[in-house]
Amino acid sequence: MNELVQRLSEGNHPVEVSLRPEKTAAALKESIDRGYVHIKFTNTKGGTDLGVRLDPETSNLKDADFEHQTGKVYLVGNLTLNYVKVRCIADIDLANLEGQGHLELVEQ
Repeated sequence: MNELVQRLSEGNHPVEVSLRPEKTAAALKESIDRGYVHIKFTNTKGGTDLGVRLDPETSNLKDADFEHQTGKVYLVGNLTLNYVKVRCIADIDLANLEGQGHLELVEQ
């Protein structure tokens, strides 16, 4: 298995949401509404920015207040990283758009 995939699938790692042009809870809400977000694992060399197609069935937004930038979102989605199918799971705090995340291998 790829070394990066293996490392990110062992335990939780610091993550942040990558948003452009503004890093705001409103911009995150727009990305979630489109069904696609960028999650950056910040503790890799240079950071690892992953484009994640969200799974609305397993993601959880019920504790989020996007208007007041409070609460948390639980984001889950699938992607392929270095030819390995994985699921990205991230808990993001809306106050600073940072949190913890990890990858899970997806059976092929």
